[in-house]
Amino acid sequence: MNQPDLTMAQQVAQAVSEFQHQRTGYAPKAVTVVLAAETLVVTLHEALSPAERSLALTPEGAAQVQEFHRQLFKSSADLLRAEIKRITGVAVGEAAAEIETTTGAVVHAFASGTMVQVFQLAGPISAQAWNGSAVGDSP
Repeated sequence: MNQPDLTMAQQVAQAVSEFQHQRTGYAPKAVTVVLAAETLVVTLHEALSPAERSLALTPEGAAQVQEFHRQLFKSSADLLRAEIKRITGVAVGEAAAEIETTTGAVVHAFASGTMVQVFQLAGPISAQAWNGSAVGDSP
């Protein structure tokens, strides 16, 4: 759903949350979106379901949860890329997502079930456009 009174960041957060819920049946508790130059970082807080958190308590289970989310993102990243382009008006060049199920590893998410998605945009977005109305607000 397109809501023109939301900032681009809020629209991206909403789109990613809905995407996660549609793909896994479990919505993250919160989504944080940060734009730094041409890098868009999306953090899904508490993105793992209770079953996934339980499975991730063993090394084998953690590997299964990580691989599931890697494959899920890989198979459907084009949909997120298209939605980000629609919202921001800028294409996504690179995209990556990783989930961390044990503490201390250097990956994009943490044991609390946080997931981080990083999108490298093909061009800049002005601060005015990012904090104001979206360029991709056409119905």
